[in-house]
Amino acid sequence: MQKLLLSFALLFFIYSCSDHRLDPSINENPANFTEIGSIDIGDIGAAEISAYDPVTGRLFVVNNFVSNTNPVNKIDVIDMSNPSAMKVIASISMAPYGGAVNSLSVYNGKLAAAIESLNKQENGKVAVFNTIDYKELKVITVGALPDMITFSPDGRFIITANEGEPNDAYTIDPVGSVSIISVEDNYSVVTLDFASFAPQQAALMAKGLRIFGPTSNPDFARNIEPEYVTVSDDSKTAWVTLQENNAIAKINLTSKSVTAIFPLGFKDYNLDINAIDISDQDNAIALKKWPAFGMYQPDGISVFEAGGVPYLFTANEGDAREYTGFTEMRRVSSNATVLDPVIFPNAATLKLPAQMGRLNHTITLGNTDADPDFEAIYSLGARSFSVWNGNDGSLVFDSKNDLEQRCISAGVYDDGRSDDKGVEPEGIALGQVGGRKIAFVGMERSDAVGIYDVSNPTAPVFLQLVKCGDAPEGVLFIPANNSPIQKSLLIVSSENDGVVKVYRPQ
Repeated sequence: MQKLLLSFALLFFIYSCSDHRLDPSINENPANFTEIGSIDIGDIGAAEISAYDPVTGRLFVVNNFVSNTNPVNKIDVIDMSNPSAMKVIASISMAPYGGAVNSLSVYNGKLAAAIESLNKQENGKVAVFNTIDYKELKVITVGALPDMITFSPDGRFIITANEGEPNDAYTIDPVGSVSIISVEDNYSVVTLDFASFAPQQAALMAKGLRIFGPTSNPDFARNIEPEYVTVSDDSKTAWVTLQENNAIAKINLTSKSVTAIFPLGFKDYNLDINAIDISDQDNAIALKKWPAFGMYQPDGISVFEAGGVPYLFTANEGDAREYTGFTEMRRVSSNATVLDPVIFPNAATLKLPAQMGRLNHTITLGNTDADPDFEAIYSLGARSFSVWNGNDGSLVFDSKNDLEQRCISAGVYDDGRSDDKGVEPEGIALGQVGGRKIAFVGMERSDAVGIYDVSNPTAPVFLQLVKCGDAPEGVLFIPANNSPIQKSLLIVSSENDGVVKVYRPQ
């Protein structure tokens, strides 16, 4: 009898230590995410980015609600103990620290916030708070306009992408930079710029890097605009999207140095596999090939490693420089855009509103021989998500027009954005669900998230499309072992309606 009891005890111990117990998500179906909760924290500008703290079970959400009478600049704290009945329990005012808070990240009971200066061309700040009582732990000066912030996986570093946007007159253009804060070294900071790559400018531009502005010879370091950061599992390498520049930078966190810039090249829309809907005035949603290119220009980026290769997943939103002092965009139909008659023999037809005329294109590319004609047309973004080799920047996979096809089939495609950036993929997050690696791609203009199995990063497989709030900005995955309900959670925060939605797989 004693031996039998010991056998049962041993079996129970083995079962308790099995993957089933260690990974609560093992039986979840990543193709069946369902909304389980929603909370409205404001209107336009609220609910941009969120960060979850497993120590307290609280969700911290950026709230920059725009109001003429009472502008809001705070972080709302949401009790997530029951995701189906979320409630705001506190707020942390950002007014003492400067301008708007742009991004949040949490690690081991610490909340880090990226805050721009009231004068956006001046250096911004990172403020670190205790997630239990919200007390300030440290304030650190970083580069101009810190747009995204993240802790490294080991918590040793806080990294910010400092966009360094010019003023509206384009007379002041701060240096774009990346700040690396060493948490264990009393939050000491090193801010890196990209000036050392200036001698390589011509070679990099030949591969698709964009350096441009109101002058014919813009300063290289000031022209670079970092957007978003992801960090390797071993916390030794970071990759930063340079959105307007159409590139990704690689950073060594140990030596605190920029080691590479990977230009991303262009996407050919004159191929059947890349067919897009290019007009908002053709009274139809029809995917066709067109003699135009897309600049990848990724916003969000996330990484996972397989077989020794870091795979970088990007949401290829696209972005333009549009200021009083300099605007790069123009309609193809504009009289100022003259299409080369040899390359575009049907130019008059292409310039019609129902054809390619409504497409916004950049005037900084496409005129290859300095005459008045454009030999090629380049538009914003790639209307897709891509996978890149983080070692050399080579393209491993592009979703082509799959996001747009899925949104059209689901009836959520916004035809009014056809002439601009289509579904406008903006945020991307990766997670482990049901033993599979999953990518979540937020699409700002379709108000939806595409869910893909990316266990094989060279051949992602579509699983599901979920509807979310208006203009999803933040896409956050909470693994089951950190979740307040021990179930994987997807949290989507939307900036146009201030709504935070929570989904879980069945």
